[in-house]
Amino acid sequence: MPEMINGLPYWELGFDQDGRLVAPGSLFDELPGQGLTDLFVLSHGWNNDLGIARRLYQRFFTQLGDTLARTSALQRDGVRVGMVGVIWPSMRWADESLPGVAEGMAGLAAEPSDSQLVEDLRAQFPGGEQGKTLDELTDLLTRQPEEDAELARFHELVKDLVGARDLGAPEDEGEANLFEVGDPEELFEQFATLVPQPETEGGPMGLGDRFGKLWKGAKEVLRQATYFEMKRRAGTVGRNGLGPAVARLAEIQPGLRVHLIGHSFGARLVSFALAGLPAGATGPASPVKSLTLLQGAFSHFAFARAVAAIDGRDGALAGVTDRVDGPLLASFTRLDTAVGKAYPLASMLSRDATSGFDDLLYKWGGVGHDGFQAVDAGQVPMAPVEQPYQFAAGRFFNLDANAVIRNGGPPSGSHSDIVHPEIAWALLSAAGITTGTR
Repeated sequence: MPEMINGLPYWELGFDQDGRLVAPGSLFDELPGQGLTDLFVLSHGWNNDLGIARRLYQRFFTQLGDTLARTSALQRDGVRVGMVGVIWPSMRWADESLPGVAEGMAGLAAEPSDSQLVEDLRAQFPGGEQGKTLDELTDLLTRQPEEDAELARFHELVKDLVGARDLGAPEDEGEANLFEVGDPEELFEQFATLVPQPETEGGPMGLGDRFGKLWKGAKEVLRQATYFEMKRRAGTVGRNGLGPAVARLAEIQPGLRVHLIGHSFGARLVSFALAGLPAGATGPASPVKSLTLLQGAFSHFAFARAVAAIDGRDGALAGVTDRVDGPLLASFTRLDTAVGKAYPLASMLSRDATSGFDDLLYKWGGVGHDGFQAVDAGQVPMAPVEQPYQFAAGRFFNLDANAVIRNGGPPSGSHSDIVHPEIAWALLSAAGITTGTR
């Protein structure tokens, strides 16, 4: 029997970094006997342990169940909902807040040191040479020497650890500029703006203050570089893993309505799952009946064609929109600094010296900052529960979540604040579960 969350059946699907299904659980065996009409599939973003991912899924799907119960009078007849949590090898830096997950735990544990944060990377970069690189990175962050040459060495080590690997998506390569800059100190100076700086008591900044700020920026560059690796991995897992798994579910239970939801890099994962569906899974023949991206950490041009901002190229997913037989939604908020600030900073020192911050923000911007771009997306405020939406199949919609997705501190802002009744209502509306919405 499946696990139950708030009275609704719940399963997990686990994938390795190459998209191989390594933990299928009992979903494929148990699904046919549940009589489900709709299956919500949610992928986490950067979480580095199973417990954090499962706590997110518990909270998120509990909220979905509460909203289902609250709006039962507005639902189409015969609806029976199930839920799936996708587990994939991503990571979360331990100094990042997750609204709701760690509430009430402040002060119970010491803030992790910079060297401890780097140690956490070993599970994601387990190779022998990578281990040596992490040893040296840990040493430099522990000592934080006041030497320009050591800062330059740190940048070289970051490049050695991650490197600018091909994402298979030219519109989404902004972070590649992290590895191309000629002046690491200028790069670290820019990224230090993501971290609150202590106030100094008058007078000019001392040498130690300068290096302290630069080392804070260096850590943020390492953070962004590891995100770049996780973003690449998310696309691989989606295309090679989740897409084929959804196709298999459709074979096991014809007529099942699947709704894909992704947070952060999980938004990239579920989007690339569309590319992993069979070629004939288009329009009404597609099992995917809605796609919802919650603070997506990948290019806002991913689904667009002939984008002038990226030299007239198509986004990597421009040809798969018709694999969603329903609306495509993206939440956005200016309070998400992980997507709204780190992305353009990753490209700030690109070789195109004529580009200003606003130009780079548009060229390399993430969907969680301003929604889908260059696809004629409708823009609507995230509505309160029971206020109807007018979603339409095959159309893109940007959900202005500035009034809802608001909680969180540096460096990611409100990026992880995704458990709200308004979000659950938008999902149910996009899924066509509530009447009169599409």
